[in-house]
Amino acid sequence: MRRRLLAATLVLAASPVVGALAAALVPLSATGTRDEVHEIPPGTWARRMAGQPLEIFPERIRLVLGVNDVLILRNRDEVPHQFGPALMMPGQTFRLPFSTPSEFQFACTAHASGQMVIVVDPYPDTPWARLRWRARQAREWLGGNEA
Repeated sequence: MRRRLLAATLVLAASPVVGALAAALVPLSATGTRDEVHEIPPGTWARRMAGQPLEIFPERIRLVLGVNDVLILRNRDEVPHQFGPALMMPGQTFRLPFSTPSEFQFACTAHASGQMVIVVDPYPDTPWARLRWRARQAREWLGGNEA
């Protein structure tokens, strides 16, 4: 009985370490699409003109080369919206692929600040980089701050 309890304790204690090592060693798998999709919902402009606070997109959109490096913006609103040099008409979709890691700033009428920041990170090609990337993804998914 004591041996079983000790074995179970060791397995439970080692599980997070083994999971982290497995996450670090496994390459990032393609999900079939590298698109990061964001939509401007109907009524956005009208609500903004009425003085309602709106957070349509996050302050920063973070992309990763080779994982999700194509930004897709869909305008479901009834009025055109500006994104960088592009004017998106109602119902229009704007596709912007990235090929270089960097931080990009765009004018964006869907943001209260009028600006959108896109951060494009390099592909995490080492085990530690993959582990850090997965940890940041988990924090963001759980609602924490980005790294």
